[in-house]
Amino acid sequence: MDTHKEEVADDFVAVAEFLNPSEAQMAKGALEADGIRVFIQGENANSLVSMALGSQLLVSRKDESAARELLGSVGESIDPGDDLA
Repeated sequence: MDTHKEEVADDFVAVAEFLNPSEAQMAKGALEADGIRVFIQGENANSLVSMALGSQLLVSRKDESAARELLGSVGESIDPGDDLA
């Protein structure tokens, strides 16, 4: 992986995980409505194999606190120390 891609990947953190793609989209919409840039990792794989794979919401590190506060108990929150591999 080149250095630029590694730097970009390090700028984002997973703040929630969903098995249901619709719930991931709703959470994404809530974050975007508040001005938080968010990506869904695993979105396409999840739609192909429903309920087998989870989708993670990724936000910028600078928005992590605000995103976690907005999401509250929606979905399955991921603690900052959780191993996602």
